[in-house]
Amino acid sequence: MTAEDRTIQRDRMRFIKNTLSSNLAILGILFDVFYFVSLYQSDVDTYYYNYLIGISIVYNLVFMLAVFLSSEGVKNYKRGYSYLLAVIGVIQIVRIFIIPVPAHSATTIVNGESMAVMGNGQFMWMVVCLVVSALCLIASAAVNFIRCNELEAHLKTLEPQGT
Repeated sequence: MTAEDRTIQRDRMRFIKNTLSSNLAILGILFDVFYFVSLYQSDVDTYYYNYLIGISIVYNLVFMLAVFLSSEGVKNYKRGYSYLLAVIGVIQIVRIFIIPVPAHSATTIVNGESMAVMGNGQFMWMVVCLVVSALCLIASAAVNFIRCNELEAHLKTLEPQGT
C-alpha cells in the first residue's frame, strides 16, 4: 500500500463508520447471551435460588445496555468508549470465578442422591462464552483506540497551518 493509498484510507475514516469495532461489541453481547441462557436454564434443586443470581440478572441487563451504547459510540470513533469496553471485557473474565467455578465444584442432594450442580460440558461452554465475549470487547476497544488515534493524527494534517 502506497503512502497515497494510506492517506486516502485515513481520509475516508471521516465519512465512514467504524463498523468493525461496533460489530465486535455486538458479538460480545451475543456470547454473553449464550452464557446467561445456559446459566438460567439450569434448574438443579435450589442451588441457584440466591441473591447472586438476582445480581447476575441485573448485571446482564446493565451489561447489554452499556455494551450496546458503547457499540454505537465506537462506531463514531469516540475514544472514551474504548476504555469502557476494555473494563467490561476484564469483568467478563472475572465473572468466570463468580458463578461457573463454584457451581462446577458444588454438589447438591436431589431425591436422596448427590448430584453435580454443573457438569463439565456446561461449565466449559459457559467459560468459552465468557472468554469469547471478553476477547470481542477488548478487541473492539483496541481497534477503536487505534483508529481514533489514526483519525486524530490525520485531522491534524488537514488543519490550516498558521501564516
